[in-house]
Amino acid sequence: MTYCYLCHNSSFGTIIEYPIASPKQKGKIMKTRIFMLVGFILFICSITIGKAAQPENNPSRDGTINVSTSPDLYYLAMKWAGEYCRANPDVTINVINSSDNNDGEKATIGTGLSLVSAGALSAMNKPSSWNVVIGRNVIVPVMNAKNPCVDEIQRKGISQEGLARLFENPGNLNWSMLIENGQNAPLHLYSVNDMTVNSGVSDFIKSDHLKITGTAVNSGQELISEIQKDPNGFGFCKLVHLMVPGNSQMVDNIRLVPIDKNENGKIDFMEDIYDNLQDFSRGVWIGKYPKALSGNIYAVASMKPENNSETDFLQWVLTDGQQFLSGNGYCDLVSGERQTQLDKLREKSLTITTPYHDTYAIVKIILLALTGFGMIGFIMDIVGRHFRNKKAVFKQQPLSVSNVFDDESVIAPKGLFFDKTHTWTYMEKDGSVKIGIDDFLQHITGPITRIEMKNAGDKIKKGDKLLTLVQKGKQLTIHAPLTGTITAQNKTLIANASVLNTAPYTEG
Repeated sequence: MTYCYLCHNSSFGTIIEYPIASPKQKGKIMKTRIFMLVGFILFICSITIGKAAQPENNPSRDGTINVSTSPDLYYLAMKWAGEYCRANPDVTINVINSSDNNDGEKATIGTGLSLVSAGALSAMNKPSSWNVVIGRNVIVPVMNAKNPCVDEIQRKGISQEGLARLFENPGNLNWSMLIENGQNAPLHLYSVNDMTVNSGVSDFIKSDHLKITGTAVNSGQELISEIQKDPNGFGFCKLVHLMVPGNSQMVDNIRLVPIDKNENGKIDFMEDIYDNLQDFSRGVWIGKYPKALSGNIYAVASMKPENNSETDFLQWVLTDGQQFLSGNGYCDLVSGERQTQLDKLREKSLTITTPYHDTYAIVKIILLALTGFGMIGFIMDIVGRHFRNKKAVFKQQPLSVSNVFDDESVIAPKGLFFDKTHTWTYMEKDGSVKIGIDDFLQHITGPITRIEMKNAGDKIKKGDKLLTLVQKGKQLTIHAPLTGTITAQNKTLIANASVLNTAPYTEG
């Protein structure tokens, strides 16, 4: 090695030397660069051969989508399919009603996409490994805005116990059955001819057979119309029937009836979500509304869709397709929730494909190995250059910071207690505490494939191991945010761990 002395700094007594490569070193550099070039060419060839080896019926280019659906979502699925195909005439969507099959369960979890409600998802005998939330069905109690007890009702709310008492005594109904100080004002009960609504109310009051003896109406719109004219009117309908078409505002002269979920005799801070439809929809999402009266609608698949046509269709459902939910009796998702589901849909997944021909497989392995050697040579050349051309003075590069998470991608609902372990807690009326993980952590882990939880009866101390999240073999230990005794597990997570990603504050 020879050196060229370009500068002598007498102030610091240092000499800056710039090395000049010898002919032998130049030869090594030339060999390295030739090796890199050959590796790059082989890499290009491997990609070309890989594409040639793919079968002609590559699913990523298939313009046909098969969508199976539970009976209650069939007409919504048909609406979505018709509108999407109208905008994309090169795509064909086959909608299959599971009730048309003798084995409806298999039709729901077969190949392709499936649209199912929360109840159908829980009832599947083979839990899906992938799903996204695409809509919501919410049942709400409503009254006339000029109800003589409106202030008392909004301050105290109605409870599950009060509703059960109302339905168990079909005689002369009055508001004192639902709230204290109801002034014995008459209550005119209206019932809608909707199996979904009546089933949800029955589940909420824990009654196998709901007996509604009030005035029967044929639809949710008709129920709202009757209560608008009756100051003492009361009834249950779907949330969508309260909305003014086109602007997501509540119709005139109608109020949501608050539900005292923890039954402490008042609507406290954690339950105060009834001022407007936007706050209410968000409150439903994060679990401040009775679960029996709300449920998600899911798009389900055996694995994350890789078919471009299926992915494009689901992206449309989560964006432009949301406008068609209300017309079919369902509620669209809030903006932050839509983005969360879109991020899940766009996550990159590692897939291993089987080559079309064994000969091509062997050639690809050889070429990939050669490419690997080429990349190693490239890295060694870069490292060598770094040390040979190292300067005496280094300029410090400014640190740039990019925003990875923001308020549109990470949801942090108000009213919950958050811990540094990325867990949240919520105290129930009886003193028990619910514990879950926050939305930030499920962004970091990605889709959860399995959860290991403590057993009921186990005692834990703050900081002890509480549960383990498993994601494709990798494990993350979550520590307890408080001290106590485990009273119950969330059985839903044992059968379908991915619910933790889609609903970390409700079903998860």
